[in-house]
Amino acid sequence: MSRFGRLASIWIALSLTACAASLGAPQPYPLSSDGWTPAVAELRSVSLGLPGGAQLADGVSFAGGLQLIAAPTSPLHSLSDLKLTGDGGFVTVSDAGDLVRGDIRLDASGRLIGLDHFRSRRLTLEDGSAIADKQDGDAEGLVLTPSGDLLVSFERRHRIWNYGPLSALKTRPTPMQAPDFAFTENDGMEGLAVAPNGWRVSGEAGGVWDCSAARCTVVMAPPETPIPDSEYRITGLDRDPSGDGWFVVQRLYRAPIDMRARVRRMAPDGTLGPILIELKLPGTTDNFEGIAAETRRGKTRLYILSDDNFNPAQRTLMLAFDLS
Repeated sequence: MSRFGRLASIWIALSLTACAASLGAPQPYPLSSDGWTPAVAELRSVSLGLPGGAQLADGVSFAGGLQLIAAPTSPLHSLSDLKLTGDGGFVTVSDAGDLVRGDIRLDASGRLIGLDHFRSRRLTLEDGSAIADKQDGDAEGLVLTPSGDLLVSFERRHRIWNYGPLSALKTRPTPMQAPDFAFTENDGMEGLAVAPNGWRVSGEAGGVWDCSAARCTVVMAPPETPIPDSEYRITGLDRDPSGDGWFVVQRLYRAPIDMRARVRRMAPDGTLGPILIELKLPGTTDNFEGIAAETRRGKTRLYILSDDNFNPAQRTLMLAFDLS
């Protein structure tokens, strides 16, 4: 979200307190002819930062964190959502219209220690041409359906498109059902996740819908007064792997440097449960917009991902947490 480009340079000094050793640059895949382009980035290990920042509910533990540092023109910036591919990998989209994949590397105890094999490709328009305009390419959410199709939600020009399976992406996406609601330009469908009969959508300024190939139905109507940036707004959504609702990541921003994030459960009726994870200064925090969940060793593993907006005063972070 470009509005967060206003973060002051003091953010850098505060956030650096959470940095640890550099892990170097992972190896890219070799060049291929399947439409994906390899990308490289430096990785740095991060902790939860200074005491008084992160607050974890009982049964929640930190399982490692990384900062991803890439060249200014790299597609590995402004990453807006996160889903797991089920084979140790992840997929994300960017505000600039890029689709990015990578692999997650864990140590023997399951702690997040690396990301490898970054590769990217441009999303395309209905005519098959590569997205070139910010108005067309502001991707904010994605989901992998049970059949393996990749759905992407966009804002500014609000829509949900189906790009087919990751293994054989279509150059001509298919429009899918999206909420019949007049989202404002920069407050669109930030949350997108699998639902029992299709996909669930959450609006950044409020509202929750369940959609299928036939229609979208309102789960929780948007408030008459849209939720402002200065209050917690849902920026990412993923299905609880147990099938019992969803997990959401919320973000709050108050100028000049108060950025916070929360993780909570969402019930089928759209209501939110107690806070599981809260991140704020003086701890590690940023513009978290992506969340992904899986079951690992009998626990729920959550990953959250931040969007740096191509802004040197912000960071691309992936943090891992386990819920017992």
